[in-house]
Amino acid sequence: MTQQRNFTVLGAGIVGVCCALWLQRDGHRVTLVDRLEPGAGTSLGNAGLIQIDSCVPIATPGVLAEVPKMLLDPEGPLVIRWRYLLQIAPWLTRFVLASRPGRVEALSLALMALLDQADAAYRPLITDAGADDLMRPTGELRVYRTEASWRAAKSAIDLRRRRGAKLEILDADAVRQLEPALSQEVKYGVYSPDCRSVADPLTLTTRLAQAFVRGGGTVLRAEVTDIEIADGGARALITDGGRHETDALVIAAGAYSKPWAAKFGVRVPLDTERGYHLMLPDPGVDLRVPVLAGDRRFAIVPMTGGVRLAGTTEFAGLHAPPFWRRADMLGPMAQQLVPGLRIEGGERWMGYRPALPDSVAVIGPAPTARAVFLAFGHGHLGLTLGAITGRLIADLAAGRDPGLDMTPYRADRF
Repeated sequence: MTQQRNFTVLGAGIVGVCCALWLQRDGHRVTLVDRLEPGAGTSLGNAGLIQIDSCVPIATPGVLAEVPKMLLDPEGPLVIRWRYLLQIAPWLTRFVLASRPGRVEALSLALMALLDQADAAYRPLITDAGADDLMRPTGELRVYRTEASWRAAKSAIDLRRRRGAKLEILDADAVRQLEPALSQEVKYGVYSPDCRSVADPLTLTTRLAQAFVRGGGTVLRAEVTDIEIADGGARALITDGGRHETDALVIAAGAYSKPWAAKFGVRVPLDTERGYHLMLPDPGVDLRVPVLAGDRRFAIVPMTGGVRLAGTTEFAGLHAPPFWRRADMLGPMAQQLVPGLRIEGGERWMGYRPALPDSVAVIGPAPTARAVFLAFGHGHLGLTLGAITGRLIADLAAGRDPGLDMTPYRADRF
């Protein structure tokens, strides 16, 4: 029987909420702490995709040759701001090393081990929260306008297939049969029928948090200023609202997790991918499926309240002001794929994806701390992997066999 403890989860995004729910299911007393309401941070603005076959790390062979483009093309799919180059240089070195062919294979296996269990881990949480209506069996469609981008995608398609992904290769006619709104310029497509989409990511996280509260959990809206340590573990969180005592701690603060992990001697190369979206309230088209632009790496996703254009990656840290051109450029790019799309009145947003150079999250106990668990670094897969991360943290906290080798997710792998 699981020993009941007083757990605190630091971070109320989708990962933190799922950790809190799975710990609660084991009978622990759980408090969720964040300066924002649950789901109101980065989880609010994601593309709303459950990408259960997204096992290709960001860094793949040939990425080193792409680094100059990242610095010189301000509208490229992945941009590094010059002022941030010196700070991110050690991260970039690890990023390039992670792109070696053998390393990419190993990382894809680590990702797929999580992705294979992502759906099953969500099911009980979604049912208990009454959120089944938000999960849509849409699949997702990646499209390519040029021969060059299609050739460049072949290695990733092959890797996904090696990991067991179910993929349907479509020619131009088949692409438009699946999604008639697409431009005649689209030449190829890859459809992933098993992927799903979320009608409203914020509502999903909100309903899960409400289920957590109904189950006896506590949501504490507070700014954490320090963590009091005793006997090698966390004794209390010091907040702007007072002192909050705890027996055990989960650090799930996304891109803000690095300094809190460092309090317990954990040094991880965590940085942030600044992601932008443009929400179109009156898109003028009814899309059947989420569309991912293989040429420019962004998504066009129908949601409650309109169509969300989300994606691109920018490295500029947590403190630089938003470069709103990154959001604005999504509209014209999307119109190249969906000519009837209306982009007037688009609402801009920016958030911070927690990025590790090997694209694999840190999940597990802090190596040298007592009753401190780490759950961050999911990059663009936070929504997809939220529930399985929570289930694994609960298993490890209870001393149960989690059912997979946790070595690839250890914090000390770096």
